[in-house]
Amino acid sequence: MTVLDPNFELRIASREEDVLGAQRLRYRVFVEELRGDGEFVDHDQRLERDRFDPYFDHLVLVDARRNPTNLDHVIGVYRVMQQDAATQAGGFYSANEYDLSPLVRSGRKVLELGRSCVDKDHRNGTAMFALWSGLADYVHRQSIEVLFGVASFHGQDLDQLAEPLSLLSHRYLAPKPLRVTALPEVYQSMDLMPEANIDRTRAMRAVPSLIKAYLRLGGVVGDGAFIDREFNTTDVCLVMDTRQMNARRARLYGQQP
Repeated sequence: MTVLDPNFELRIASREEDVLGAQRLRYRVFVEELRGDGEFVDHDQRLERDRFDPYFDHLVLVDARRNPTNLDHVIGVYRVMQQDAATQAGGFYSANEYDLSPLVRSGRKVLELGRSCVDKDHRNGTAMFALWSGLADYVHRQSIEVLFGVASFHGQDLDQLAEPLSLLSHRYLAPKPLRVTALPEVYQSMDLMPEANIDRTRAMRAVPSLIKAYLRLGGVVGDGAFIDREFNTTDVCLVMDTRQMNARRARLYGQQP
């Protein structure tokens, strides 16, 4: 696949150094930058990993100018998993936080997205555009109908997050057929303030850029948030029905209007 920067190469990881490079990038972003941690994080090797990694496809953006032996050649990553792989893994990753039965029972072809991140030196838009283009190609080739996955706000202070979470709850709640719900034992309401009290401009500024990108493409959110103590985040579950995209947005995913 061709991307804008001739030094970039986008591929599904098939080599060990690519998977390790993706885990090293995730460590730099999620552990070193965002102060996260977890049971499977390898601090000695500086790798952020979990038990689901062997079941995901890792879409990696590689900078050909960097040496793979140093594991710093991966500058962007998305990991994606279809239903067959999730069955082998014992379930989707997001099922640890959300009841996904509306999606699983829908009979539609679903794809779980996760662990998306970009190296801090390449956050000018080009790298993310390349990753989205690669994801669009994957979605088109695999005939995916519904995309979903957890995305995070940094931090766990609900007072600070009340306005953006409430905005998502009031304006972007998924329709019932696709409305996943945070598991009862971890459910955190996102409806934290009346809609009339929300400053929409300020609230949207507080929404992470990745979540805003999904919303612009027609994405919606599940019911309830999940507070991830290990990674110091507040998670929401994003769902995107590819049939609901308008013509301009559909073209971004390789579909015909």
